[in-house]
Amino acid sequence: MAKPPATVLLVEDSKLLRLAGERALHRAGYQVLTAADGEEALRMARANHPNVILLDMLLPKVSGLDVLRGLKANAQTKDIPVIVLSSLAQANEAKLLEEGAAAFCVKSENMLQDDYSELVSRLEHVLAKLGE
Repeated sequence: MAKPPATVLLVEDSKLLRLAGERALHRAGYQVLTAADGEEALRMARANHPNVILLDMLLPKVSGLDVLRGLKANAQTKDIPVIVLSSLAQANEAKLLEEGAAAFCVKSENMLQDDYSELVSRLEHVLAKLGE
């Protein structure tokens, strides 16, 4: 019997990037849930317990950093790996990894051109580590 596809929660406030990301992740074989703001992300993570969360840092209602902290402080969600998506420089990477992020991925022009190969590669690496 085949293993069911991993579930990814994509948290992105840009409708264009959210739809493009969702499409790319579906093509890569993942089940995708989406959230457009920090409050919705926290709610969906608790309700659906995805295998991994792709988290934008600049979100309405609750910031990405506060979402990350909320996820890591909650017993239900603390073990879900979070890949941070940011258009900000990687100078923030060390701080975000200290806060509990599993990986950091810079949003790039490629994503606007529907090329999510780097993100999918990072996602597969994080999921592979879970299976070890």
